[in-house]
Parts: sequence; structure tokens; C-alpha cells
Amino acid sequence: MKFTPEHEQISDTVRKFVKNEINPNLPVWEKAGIFPAHQLFKKMGDLGLLGIKYPTEFGGMGLDFSYSMVMAEALGDCAAGGVPMAIGVQTDMCTPALARFGSDALRHEFLAPSIAGDMVGCVGVSEAGGGSDVAALKTTARKDGSDYVINGSKMWITNGMQADWCCLLANTSEGSAHKNKSMIIVRLDSPGVTRQKIEKIGMHSSDTAQLFFDNVRVPQSNLIGQEGMGFMLQMLQFQEERLYGAAGCLRSLDNLIDQTIDYTRQRQTFGKPILHNQVVHFRLAELRTEVEALRALTYRAVESYVGGKDVTKLASMAKLKAGRLSREVADSCLQYWGGMGFTADNPISQSYRDGRLISIGGGADEIMLGIICKLEGTLPGKA
Repeated sequence: MKFTPEHEQISDTVRKFVKNEINPNLPVWEKAGIFPAHQLFKKMGDLGLLGIKYPTEFGGMGLDFSYSMVMAEALGDCAAGGVPMAIGVQTDMCTPALARFGSDALRHEFLAPSIAGDMVGCVGVSEAGGGSDVAALKTTARKDGSDYVINGSKMWITNGMQADWCCLLANTSEGSAHKNKSMIIVRLDSPGVTRQKIEKIGMHSSDTAQLFFDNVRVPQSNLIGQEGMGFMLQMLQFQEERLYGAAGCLRSLDNLIDQTIDYTRQRQTFGKPILHNQVVHFRLAELRTEVEALRALTYRAVESYVGGKDVTKLASMAKLKAGRLSREVADSCLQYWGGMGFTADNPISQSYRDGRLISIGGGADEIMLGIICKLEGTLPGKA
């Protein structure tokens, strides 16, 4: 993938924003278990960073997905994973289907203010009874006059405590589980919506909620695309989410390795730096190679996606590798920090906690493996 000066400019802008506006505030936000999404997103919106790939008529830059990928990678300079994840929900998880398939009225009402940073969005797919098994969701949206009446709940919703609107997936008929779902925009200040915060072992600065819908009325005009096409639209939306997740961990992993090299060069045991032990510097070299391999896979998938190709398999591979490598790098590096690595405010332990989610959110490792096997034709009963 070739990088243009515009790619580099976006990367530089994001890295400066992280350095000046995010990292200095992370200790407070992590302790509070939430960051001020409206305030931060407005600053990002003013810089044009929330609509890089979206049409200019709605306030975006009109660039292709590779530029969003560059932003995701640059956000890896964040010293904690919660804020980049929340930003990704806004830019690459709750808005792609709205931007591609939403009516102009919906895009003016929800996409444009989200790009400007005036509204915060979230995506409502997972439920308490299942996250990765999208077809099994139970939330319903039944027609009544000109409205949908929504009942059910959604679980593990990033930005859920602060979001103004939700890109909700719900059952709108009794048909096949893959053809009875629709994607609907729901204002979260609507009567009948309640929220409950979820405490997590990591990603503390990002608020996560369970959303409850009790006879919530939404205009049928809030439908994205066609009724019954929600499952397909969410599968398309997942491609961008998974590529964002893979790109977002690259610089973070490099930073962990860099920090570990610096620490083990200074820390001495038995009269020599820890880094001088072959088992240590060989392992760090191996991890760096793995990160570069993931970067190459991610870049290839992004380039293919920009070229209009179906990247379901490549995106699933990148997401799978990103989750597993994030766990591997954090665990290996933590070992070389010894007791310091087990302290709560250590950058390695921070990544150890936050990075574990990558193998779960947006489709668990096992789901990624199932997708890859299906497309390889290696599932039982397949030729």
C-alpha cells in the first residue's frame, strides 16, 4: 500500500492530538471509568477526524478507507485502549451502514452531527444471551402505525452511557434468522430507554453499558436500507470494524516492544542488562517480526477493500491475528518487566488488561476461525 503526503499529514495530526489532548488526561479518565466523549469528539470533529472517509456533503473529507486506517494506526500512540476503541465506534462501527445505505434525511440528522462531533453514537448488536452469534439476537421492533415499537436489551455497548443515538439491530419479522433483522437508528433520549453501566477488567476510560428498550417508539423512517437486510448490513459493517481493530493495535504493539527494550537495557540482573540475555533479545526480535507480518496483512486487506474487493477472509484473519498477538506481546513483555510489570499503572499491564478484549469484541477468535474455515471450504461436510 502506497502512502501519500495526505496519509502522513493525517497520521501526524492524530499523533499530536493524542499527545496533547488524550494521553495527559488518561490517568483521570481511567480512574473515573469514563472520558468526556462529547468534549473530546467535538475537538476531533473540528479537525475533521471523525469523517475522513465520509461524503463531503455531510461534513466528511471524502477520502477512502485507507486514510481512516492511518488514523486508527496513529491512535495506537494512546497510552490506554479505551479511548481509541470509543473513537472507532464513532468512525468505523456505528456509522458505515448509515453513510452507505441511510436516507439523506437520516444522514443529515445523525451522520453529519456525528462527523462534526456534536453527537455521540454507538452500535447495538450484542445481547446478554450472545454477542458473536448475531443471528440469535432477541430484541424486536414491531410496526405500529408509522412507528417501530422496540423491546429488548443490548449488552456491552461502548459509548452506551453517553451516546445520543444507537445503530440498532433488531428482529422486525418472524422469518429466517438471517432475513428477519433490520437496522434502525434509535435516539437514546427516547421514552422507554434506560442504561446501566458495566464495570470491566480493562478499557476503563471507555464507558460500556447495557441498554434496555421498553416499548420505545421510533419512526419507521429511521430504518437504514431495506427491512430484513439488517444482518447483511451488519456483516458489511463488521469488515470495517475488524480492520480498524487490526490497524489500531499496530503502533501500540510496537510501543510496547520499544518500552520493553528501553527498560531491559537499563535494568540489570547478575551484573548485566536483562536485554543482553539472548532469550530476551531473540524473543523481542521475534515479536517485532510478528507485528510487521500483521501490518503487512492489514495493509493488504485495506488495499483490497479500497479496491472494492470482498475482504471478509482477510479482515477475519487480521482481526484474529491482532487479538492473539496483542495478548502474546503484552504477556511476553510483562514477563521481562518482572514485578514492575504487575503494578497497576505500568504501561505493559495497562495493555495486558486492555488488549484482552480484542479477541472478544467485534467477533471472538472462534468466530473468525469459523469464517476463515467456511471460506476455505474446510468445515465438516464441505468439499
